[in-house]
Amino acid sequence: MSDTTLSPSAVQSKAAEPSLHRVMGPWLLLLFIVGDILGTGIYALTGQVAKQVGGVVWLPFLVAFVVAMITAFSYLELVTKYPRAAGAALYAHKAFGVHFITFIVAFAVMCSGITSASTASRAFAANMSSAFGLNLAGGIGITLLGLAFMAIVAAVNLRGVGESVKANVVLTCVELTGLLIVIFVGLWAIAAGQGDVSRITQFKPAGDGGLFWPVIAATTLAFFAMVGFEDSVNMAEETKDPTRIFPKILLAGLVITGAIYVLVSISAITLVSPEQLGEGETPLLKVVAAGAPNFPIWIFGFITMFAVANSALINMLMASRLVYGMSREHVLPPALGKVHATRRTPYVAIAFTTLLAFALITFVGEVPALGGTTALLLLCVFTVVNIAVLMLRKDRVEHEHFRTPTLLPVLGAAFCAFFAGPWTGRDPVQYKIAGVLVGIGIVLWLVTIMVNRAAGVRPSEPTMEDIGGHGPVN
Repeated sequence: MSDTTLSPSAVQSKAAEPSLHRVMGPWLLLLFIVGDILGTGIYALTGQVAKQVGGVVWLPFLVAFVVAMITAFSYLELVTKYPRAAGAALYAHKAFGVHFITFIVAFAVMCSGITSASTASRAFAANMSSAFGLNLAGGIGITLLGLAFMAIVAAVNLRGVGESVKANVVLTCVELTGLLIVIFVGLWAIAAGQGDVSRITQFKPAGDGGLFWPVIAATTLAFFAMVGFEDSVNMAEETKDPTRIFPKILLAGLVITGAIYVLVSISAITLVSPEQLGEGETPLLKVVAAGAPNFPIWIFGFITMFAVANSALINMLMASRLVYGMSREHVLPPALGKVHATRRTPYVAIAFTTLLAFALITFVGEVPALGGTTALLLLCVFTVVNIAVLMLRKDRVEHEHFRTPTLLPVLGAAFCAFFAGPWTGRDPVQYKIAGVLVGIGIVLWLVTIMVNRAAGVRPSEPTMEDIGGHGPVN
């Protein structure tokens, strides 16, 4: 990432490049955004949130929604201001101009993709075991199935996957169907006088009787369910009239998913007690079984597996391509940028990210630790993004763009930093996991710097395609 500027000919060449085809109208964009946010978080962590707060399981999801909404305003200003420079790493680079900060943000985003995919693989294994009656012995059986699933994801990734918005629409409909089943089962049971609606107002207080800190601790987990809205900013360049349409649709998508999460939480806690909901790793399967005992549980299990499998694949695709891109920018070892001769896929980067996922599934294993680490990494990234908005206010652009009220990025930075801190009651293991992952990145960075100096190579300026692209999805 050198400090040299582009030559006039390079600028002309860049200007002559064709722009992306603006094919996305409001409805297609809305489906894409909702699909990015829905997924593993609500399917896997509802029970763990209930374990911390009791019947008000819906409240941490609501708080997480508010924090995500505030941060979304910052992303909206940046993506409409720099429509070709989507991505937290590039926003940080524009705001601070410090190559190491840019690298750390990019590597943290990559790590959040791997922890998210590892969470999904664990959820996939647990749901498969429960839905199809495999009765895998303890954590070892689930771990082995999760590793096998991740190996399949790596094989698909190596073969090469063509993504499209139309495929995303289908996958979104599958994920949405599963959650609507839970909501419908819950409402049907409530109408029939089943379950216990009074649970939705029952707190599980902390040891000192307080209610504030249990909700805060649960929110650090629930925030994982909001992952994905930051990734959708990459579609702004393919949206018709993005400055006018994109802000309204992104905010609408967040409101829709927030409402779905609250309704799912209410249905779940009405039909299943917080204690039962917090046991195991298949909370929504329990809800469907309790509210509709005649419903074929394997169908819902299949929907859940499909939803989380899609999240795992997309996140591992993102992580491997991000490693490949950073290698091309000479901020990671050049070996990680090697491409398979026939498949044309970054096979070394795929192997590297898959090995990290294997380690997380094997040595960490549990969904709360993996999902919580994903939220921790992204909350740190979002803190930087909110600060970047304020730093870049002095940078004027010629076109019109969305401008968020100054108070919102200030609140966004404060809230995200607060929820990332140890005072929230966050499990210390999450800091250890995040520290080890980022530490690996720093070691690789230092090795690369030494290799670059020996070879006389200077890092190049980051580009959208290499380190500013996609973040993790849910």
